[in-house]
Formats: sequence, C-alpha cells, structure tokens
Amino acid sequence: MRPSPSIHWSDDLGNSHPAAVPPYRIVCLVPSITELLFDLGLGENLVGRTGFCIHPAPGVKRVPKVGGTKDVDIEKIRKLQPTHAVVNVDENPKWVAQALEEFVPHVIVTHPLDPTGNLKLYRLFGGVFGRQKQAGALEAQFLEAYQAVIRGAETLPRQRVLYLIWQNPWMTISRDTYISRNLALVGWDTMPAEAAARYPELPSLSECFDEVDWVLLSSEPYSFREKHLAELSQALPARSSCRIALVDGEMASWYGSRAIQGLPYLLRLRHSLEQQE
Repeated sequence: MRPSPSIHWSDDLGNSHPAAVPPYRIVCLVPSITELLFDLGLGENLVGRTGFCIHPAPGVKRVPKVGGTKDVDIEKIRKLQPTHAVVNVDENPKWVAQALEEFVPHVIVTHPLDPTGNLKLYRLFGGVFGRQKQAGALEAQFLEAYQAVIRGAETLPRQRVLYLIWQNPWMTISRDTYISRNLALVGWDTMPAEAAARYPELPSLSECFDEVDWVLLSSEPYSFREKHLAELSQALPARSSCRIALVDGEMASWYGSRAIQGLPYLLRLRHSLEQQE
C-alpha cells in the first residue's frame, strides 16, 4: 500500500516527514530500528547500517556497514545516496544528525522514553514507508504483550535495582530512560532515584550495595558475563542482602519489534529471581 503524499508523520523531535516516494534508500544507524525495518518488510530498502545492527542476521549481511553508532563514516553514507537516514538521540552524537541533514533529504530522529513509545515507532515507519498493515500487526502484538506484563507484575513487590551498563568507569541509567521505565513495568525501580545525567557514572559500587535489592549486569553496551557476576558477588559485604544477576541487554533496552519479546522476558526474569530469594 503506497502512502498518501498529503499525510505527514512526526518523529520524536517533532520533525514532520511526508510519505516516502519509492524507491527509498534507507541508512539506519540504530540497531533496534534496523531490526524493526526488516520486520516491516523494508529490508530490501536498507542500503547502510552500523556494525552493531546485527539482527536479523541473514538479512543484515548484505547491507553495507557505515561505521559504528558513534564513529559514523559520513562520506561512505554520502556515496550510498540515501533518501532517508534514521538516527537516535541516545545512540548517535548530535553532529552525526547535523552532518546527514546536509545531504540526506529526510533524517528521522527517534527517542522513545517508555514502552508505549514503541507504538509511535510502528506508526511512524509504517506510515512513512507505506507499511501500515505490517505496523498494525506489530502494534497488536505489542499491546497484547504489554497488557500481559502489566497483569503479571501486579502482585510483585517493588524492588530497588542498580542496572549497570559499563565498567571503568561504572555507569548506570537514570529514571529518565527507556530502560528504566521498562524495568519499572515489572516492579523494578532503578537507582539512583535522581541523577543529573541520564547515564551517570558511579564513583563507587560498594556504596550502592546497601541501597538496592539487585544489581543487574547488562550484556550491552558493556558485555557483562558470568565472570563479572562472580567477581562482583565476591565483592559483596558479608552483611549485604543485595543479589546480582545478568540481564539480556537487547531485551531490556531495544525498542521496536524487539520490545514484543523484551517485555515478557523482563517479567520472566523478575519471576525467576523471585524464586531464588
């Protein structure tokens, strides 16, 4: 279904985007949205991606890489002659979007801050690229998963968690983030309760252990693994009631179509950790 040229859709910065006119050439610098574009049936229209855009594996292999999410090769993108570029406020530096605006006709800026922001993503990309049917199917699946998670978390006691995304320095998330609001949906309130930065550095982990019930080690952007869990577990004070667990960072932080799997995953994880206590 070809979108009507008279209709416009707004991205997360309020920029208005008209219906795209085929053929579209899309460069996506946001891993989770690259996956979403494939799920909307736009894989053949992708002409550039980052090295972190790894899903779906069979599909992305044919799409040229244009650097990472932070160190984008602008000249390589220029040669690809995209009609559209997709960026994200958290994933990509502001200079990248500004550089792309000089030669890409349509730069779509994304910045979902809570689970329901996925609905806008489906409608935005489904609308601009004439994939309303596919977007509607994703919306229905998301709403079913979202409502099931809300019901499933109703009886869970609220807990305080420290969600770690980096070490050297230790870094966590503020409550003004998509990840934090995902975790809040299953009864996990991230600490600190207030922070000046959206991704604050922690001067010391030892001071945090007494303030939280769980320390969650994310598999991305830092690749926390079993060895890190063991090391931190040994560092816990003997008196501490804090526990440490690994969490799949893609499931916790990726929006788009991945959220349909991600929210139920977080609920399952919460239930499984409840059984360990």
